[in-house]
Amino acid sequence: MAHELQISRRRGYELYHDYLRACARRQQAHWTPGASGGNHRPAWLPAVHELLRKLLSARPPASYSFAASEVHRRLGRRLARAQVRRWAHQHDLAVHTRPVRPKAPVKRWQRQAIGELWQLDASPHPWFPGSPLQYPLLDLIDDCSRVITGARLYERELLLSYLDLLPAAFAEHGLPLALYVDCHSFFLAQQPDALTQLGWALKFYDISLLYAPTPQAKGKIERLHLFWQNRLPALFAAEGVTDVLHANPWVAQLRRHHNRHEQHRELAMTPHQAWTLAQRQGRSVLRPKPRCPWWPYVWSLRTSVKVAPDGTVPLGSQRLRIPATPGTRIIRCHHPNGHYTVLANPPKKATQPLVLLRYGAG
Repeated sequence: MAHELQISRRRGYELYHDYLRACARRQQAHWTPGASGGNHRPAWLPAVHELLRKLLSARPPASYSFAASEVHRRLGRRLARAQVRRWAHQHDLAVHTRPVRPKAPVKRWQRQAIGELWQLDASPHPWFPGSPLQYPLLDLIDDCSRVITGARLYERELLLSYLDLLPAAFAEHGLPLALYVDCHSFFLAQQPDALTQLGWALKFYDISLLYAPTPQAKGKIERLHLFWQNRLPALFAAEGVTDVLHANPWVAQLRRHHNRHEQHRELAMTPHQAWTLAQRQGRSVLRPKPRCPWWPYVWSLRTSVKVAPDGTVPLGSQRLRIPATPGTRIIRCHHPNGHYTVLANPPKKATQPLVLLRYGAG
């Protein structure tokens, strides 16, 4: 019937329901179908069509949900995934099929306070079109609200990469109580009761480490890896992004948009709304970034170095003279931005850093 009348199936059922109700009132002889509301939706702007064509024509193509998210982020127009799917079929563009994923294990329930636990992990993946190189993406997510507190691509997964990501996330959102990590050598020392340099830096600001026994135990961060792997390769292919330097601004934009505008299926709200709700209800254990003079030096790669007989120490590819007695030990700090600082003593609370030399600072 709906096909013959050239109306949708839903509209056909509405008319049939209306007719049966008239029959129940014995008014079928006088029943006439009411006029439909018609299609009053505003037409899509040409920019929407151009952006969808660009994203869905990329190799690999963007998913329908990601294409809808990008239309909202860039053009301010909200589209449903089904609308993008219908548009793709009408224009003979690539149809995205979801990859078959193994059944998820039993989920651990989320923490009740923001900042109580942040999950941290790295995801190596061939992010750039035509490149087999797998660059690591470092992810950081709040277990309670699902806010992505940090995400950044790096050339390699080094200690300096974590020393770059973590203080930026702490400065933006505050200091959590604990980080949920795997048993990588960056986090877990070989000797019992010992701390790695990253573990020591976290302990300096009273942040503890919890170790996940298996990758499945870190389900939230593992699903976040799939989120990025589903979106970034298609985005980089569509925008012609081929290196880490130009990729990270896109990652930052997508992270902020996801936090504020994309509803989380389990929470039934956006991560930002869950974060704000927890704050209003007093469910926050976050601490603000401390006014600590040691902050830039704690988040650096520190090495104890002996001053040479000529009064120099190695800094990068050079040897520079410092105002220190030959034979004494100093602390060489290699910062994530490539700069070096020479300290007279290692970081210690209730003391002030004594800087002997800065190299490469602007």
